[in-house]
Amino acid sequence: MKTALVTGSAGFIGSFLCQRLLDDGYRVIGVDAMTDYYDVKLKERRQQRLLQNEHFRAINDFIEKPGLMMELFAAETPDVVVHLAAQAGVRYSIDNPRAYLEANICGTFEILEAARAHPPEHLLMASTSSAFGANTNMPFRETEKADHQMSFYAATKKATENMAHSYAHLFGLPVTMFRFFTVYGPWGRPDMALFKFTKAILEDKPIDVYNHGDMKRDFTYVEDLVAGIRGLIDAVPVRPEDGVVEEGDSLSPVAPWRVVNIGNSECVPLMRYIEAVETALGKKAEKNMMDMQPGDVPATWADASLLQKLTGYKPKTSVEEGVAKFVAWYREYYGV
Repeated sequence: MKTALVTGSAGFIGSFLCQRLLDDGYRVIGVDAMTDYYDVKLKERRQQRLLQNEHFRAINDFIEKPGLMMELFAAETPDVVVHLAAQAGVRYSIDNPRAYLEANICGTFEILEAARAHPPEHLLMASTSSAFGANTNMPFRETEKADHQMSFYAATKKATENMAHSYAHLFGLPVTMFRFFTVYGPWGRPDMALFKFTKAILEDKPIDVYNHGDMKRDFTYVEDLVAGIRGLIDAVPVRPEDGVVEEGDSLSPVAPWRVVNIGNSECVPLMRYIEAVETALGKKAEKNMMDMQPGDVPATWADASLLQKLTGYKPKTSVEEGVAKFVAWYREYYGV
């Protein structure tokens, strides 16, 4: 039985990934700080579901705690490490940037140092579509430059990509970074748009629609995302001996390092997303049209052809189908 270590295991994406790995026969060690950035009870419920499996072990602590990851790697020698733990959210990074520095930069450093000392077969780390920043060439391709991040959150995630590349180059550590595109689905975070929209509409309250609705996103259903991560676990990058990288591949010419988009490959207007929520709820939303939020971008759109080439997998859940599944979960979970 192989061992996988997953950080952020009680989080939205992390809990789905842990369940998938358990189903695939892995022994899973989950690390999560259980912070109060949003409802801790939701995190506890996710974790309790995982603890029903005897092959899951939960460690509730901060990854940035000096020495914690080193001790854990030494004791468990994980075969695969998936680093998802991070302080998330574009807007919150304006109010509390230090939380992003500590969790995203310092926490990732602790992971990299532990992996350097006790190398796994493959280290996979979460980045974000926000790393593309001011880039307007769409769909976003991994081979394009991403040098102008629009928020401190995005800047910290791009920094982790660069940090990981240096470790991959210096120590031969196989690393795959993945950039997520607006993930949604059951058990999601309360600070995310879908959660806010659903709650407000059910409570007969207006929803905030930024940039007056002129926004587009590559919405990615959580189970599609996790299937992509699962496929990438087996696609271990190898540094090209001659330094020549195939066209369209983001593989580094000097390190076993690669960045991969995981998105639905569809640029969906925000108003269509809201309509899907209204349809699933059977209720119209009162819309509070607002200006663009600082640090936000008007559109994201993933070119996921590299993911398909490496794994054979292509995300396929439509916005209408995914939103309906979330609304069904929300009604059951909150009894509304």
